Amino acid sequence: MAEQRATHRRLILRLTLSCVLMFGFGFALVPLYDVFCRVTGLNGKVLNTGPLEEAVTSDVSRRIQVQLIAVNNAGMPWKFRPSESSMEVYIGEMKQTAYIATNPTNRYMIAQAVPSVAPAEAAQYLRKVNCFCFDRQPLNAKEQREMPLLFVLDDALPEHIKTVTLSYTLFDITPEDTLAAASGSEEVQL
Repeated sequence: MAEQRATHRRLILRLTLSCVLMFGFGFALVPLYDVFCRVTGLNGKVLNTGPLEEAVTSDVSRRIQVQLIAVNNAGMPWKFRPSESSMEVYIGEMKQTAYIATNPTNRYMIAQAVPSVAPAEAAQYLRKVNCFCFDRQPLNAKEQREMPLLFVLDDALPEHIKTVTLSYTLFDITPEDTLAAASGSEEVQL
C-alpha cells in the first residue's frame, strides 16, 4: 500500500511538472518566435518603420522590381487592391503608392493590414516611412478609401535580390459591440 502511494505521488508530481513546463513554453513561444524570425529572416517582418533619421540618397544605377499584392483574410468582404501591382524603384528612392479598400457591406467595419515581404531576406532592407498597416482602417458602409504607403529600399539590399514582393493581408477586426451599436444607424462618424 505504501509503495502504491509513492507511485501515485511520483505520477502526480510528474503531471504537475509537465503542466507547469507546458504553460511556461506556451508563454515564452511568442518572444521565441520573434527571435527565431529575426535570426533566420523568416516571416518577412519589416523591422525598419517610421521616419528616416538620415538623408537618403538614390542610387540610379540599380533598379529593383517591387510587386504589390493584396489579400483578404477568409471572411473579409472588403474589396482590397494596390493602386499599381508593380513598379520599378531605385535603391534609396523614396517611393509613394497606395492601396485601395472598399467596404461593400451595409455596415461599419474596421480592418487591419498585416504585411509580409518576400524574399524574407529583403525585409530588413525595406523601410516603411508611412504605411496604412500602422493603424486600424475604419470604413463606413459603401465607403472607399485610398490608403498611402511610403517606403525606401536600403542601399545595403544584397545585389542578388532583383525583385521584392510586398504583400498585405487584410483582417476584419471589428469588435462585436461596435457591430451591435452600428446596426441601428446607417453611418458611424469617424
